[in-house]
Amino acid sequence: MNKVGDLNHYSKWNPWQQSDPTARNTISGTPKAPGHKYSWEGKKVGVGSLTINSIDNKHIHFDLEFLKPWKSKAKDNWLFEPWGDGSETKVTWQNSGNLPYPMARIMGPMINKNLNKQFEEGLGNLKKMCEGS
Repeated sequence: MNKVGDLNHYSKWNPWQQSDPTARNTISGTPKAPGHKYSWEGKKVGVGSLTINSIDNKHIHFDLEFLKPWKSKAKDNWLFEPWGDGSETKVTWQNSGNLPYPMARIMGPMINKNLNKQFEEGLGNLKKMCEGS
């Protein structure tokens, strides 16, 4: 939960941010607190931000905003649950939002396919980072 709620770690595990190493990133606010924000601007990733909306001992809810190449808003939600004998954590990462017309119709299926791949890769990167491997 610490590596997700502290956005200083975000670019180290998030494959979308890693896809544009020349992007400029700005981090503001207090880690693991509402208002903590990660903003980006790059040729591949466009312009946008991720801001903690709310956080407790099991959940982190982010507001995700894209400004370029098109405007869109989404919710990025995380759930952390004890798993197995309690020494492991089950992590659920969920994203929901709408694409503006006509982008949703034209690019929606491709974007969903790419997002699913990025979620799997990101969760794998996060696991490696948390396990120290």
